[in-house]
Amino acid sequence: MASSATAAAAAFISTKLITQQSSDLPPTSAPTPTSKLSFLPTPSNNSASFKLLYAPNRNRSSPPVLNVLKTAVESASISFSDPTPRRDSILTPPKPTILVSEKLGEAGLQLLRTFANVDCSYNLSPDDLCAKISLCDALIVRSGTKVTRQVFQAAQGRLKVVGRAGVGIDNVDLQAATEFGCLVVNAPTANTIAAAEHGIALLASMARNVPQADASMKAGKWQRNKYVGVSLVGKTLAVMGFGKVGSEVARRAKGLGMNVIAHDPYAPADRARAIGVDLVSFDEAISTADFISLHMPLTPATSKIFNDETFSKMKKGARIINVARGGVIDEDALVRALDSGTVAQAALDVFTEEPPPKDSKLVQHENVIVTPHLGASTKEAQEGVAVEIAEAVVGALKGELAATAVNAPMVPAEVMSELAPYVVLAEKLGRLAVQLVAGGSGIQSVKVVYRSARDPDNLDTRLLRAMIVKGIIEPISISFVNLVNADFTAKQKGLRISEERVFVDSSPEYPVDSIQVQISNVQSKFASALSETGNISIDGKVKYGIPHLTGVGSFSVDVSLEGNLILCRQVDQPGMIGRVGNILGESNVNVSFMSVGRTAKRIKAIMAIGVDEEPDKDTLKKVGEVPAVEEFVFLEL
Repeated sequence: MASSATAAAAAFISTKLITQQSSDLPPTSAPTPTSKLSFLPTPSNNSASFKLLYAPNRNRSSPPVLNVLKTAVESASISFSDPTPRRDSILTPPKPTILVSEKLGEAGLQLLRTFANVDCSYNLSPDDLCAKISLCDALIVRSGTKVTRQVFQAAQGRLKVVGRAGVGIDNVDLQAATEFGCLVVNAPTANTIAAAEHGIALLASMARNVPQADASMKAGKWQRNKYVGVSLVGKTLAVMGFGKVGSEVARRAKGLGMNVIAHDPYAPADRARAIGVDLVSFDEAISTADFISLHMPLTPATSKIFNDETFSKMKKGARIINVARGGVIDEDALVRALDSGTVAQAALDVFTEEPPPKDSKLVQHENVIVTPHLGASTKEAQEGVAVEIAEAVVGALKGELAATAVNAPMVPAEVMSELAPYVVLAEKLGRLAVQLVAGGSGIQSVKVVYRSARDPDNLDTRLLRAMIVKGIIEPISISFVNLVNADFTAKQKGLRISEERVFVDSSPEYPVDSIQVQISNVQSKFASALSETGNISIDGKVKYGIPHLTGVGSFSVDVSLEGNLILCRQVDQPGMIGRVGNILGESNVNVSFMSVGRTAKRIKAIMAIGVDEEPDKDTLKKVGEVPAVEEFVFLEL
């Protein structure tokens, strides 16, 4: 009897609860997953007794369920006692589910299993991944799985974290992840030694023609004279990108007796000197090196940075090693450089398209040795990456904020609404400032000055500082900067960020009146950007909700930070706006904004020109050839 009564009560209460849930929804609401109600019968001699376990739908606020249950059970003539469940009547929350879509080291899997249910499903098609993902709280991938916007949509809000077992996250849609409130973490350190060792292996193998000689012998030949190599001792190696991997390659190359130089706008000069490495400009590095080892990230600024023009500046017979990202090399241009003898040999572990086409001229070239992206492929590295990403994912599921987070965290809507235009301004000022830096000494000290009418306790500048760091670091770095990791990333790059707040008599309704970014102890591509103290200095304000550049060095300007920007220092004389405007117009470059600031009448002026398109080199050359133009620079926003 108790069993049948329980079943009847369960059916009745479920109906009541579902009716209540439906009435809570507005008429236009889309269908949502229903809440779950569980009935656990308990022994009783004369009556139906059961425990009610209610799990509300996570996507919206739940109705006053206890009131609904009380009404339901009273209608069913079932006694309803203390509505507050005892501790022993509450089920332990279920373990989260982690989907691992590509092979992961056993040590990492063991760590995951201590905390979650782990589903190892490899080689999923995009449709299969979308079908599974709504049942998962976390997803761990390597480079082969594409985590697209469709994946986040299919997750229906359940997916809390995506872990990339490695460094690059080209295969994860960061914008979509942030929109759907999903944290993305990576494992940036465990591959370092493996990648550096592979770079050295390719360097030595290329210099001594090891793969070609091996293939020749296996074909039954003995060609000692054909495979005469070159020595490494006394040769100059240029390390392009002096981060974790690049610096480890430099250490090992020094041990081989090589002279090592490096180019990296963020590498501290003292750290390079400690290894015995000279930091130089990009052009000096590629024009003086016998061997060039690439360790730079793939960003818009570095995409195909090694192209026909770059190869033409190299020493005749230079040799190139790439264990970083395939896209930094224009592969067709490299084939041409190999055919002409400008580049003697290349050793490549990465390619623009992976795997490359079977008929690739680059892969088949006799002066090229290739490996199938083996930079991180050692047993030790695989286990290290597995543990590192497992720790980051478990920490994220526990609600901890990891330093390896690579997308922006969600912030309260009211805070974002107020700071939104200043966030854009802060990032764009950072991007402008870093593009004004010249030379190979590296950026070490950045000062941010906020002018505001607000009390310091009512102005939290962490997000603005993070966006300035983001603007400075991201254009030429693989790092992704947000509120969580900004200070950590800046410290890694050797950046010292200081802040100053200056009270101004303006409306406290607005959080910030203006922001100034200063970079000290560097050379500038645009000398007029230097202040009286010798620092690169730029100022900005938000006007009518739009970021504006209001100061460059000691010059005042007023130009909207939309599109791109040309800065010209000129002799202050009539007709300059028209002459430069005509040059841009003849090249079909649309001018969106123009402003002129000067120190004194008819002496010096800076013209700031906002342009929608990037002018070609010939157009910029014509601007520079205008007699009254003393210097100019093009800046991408």
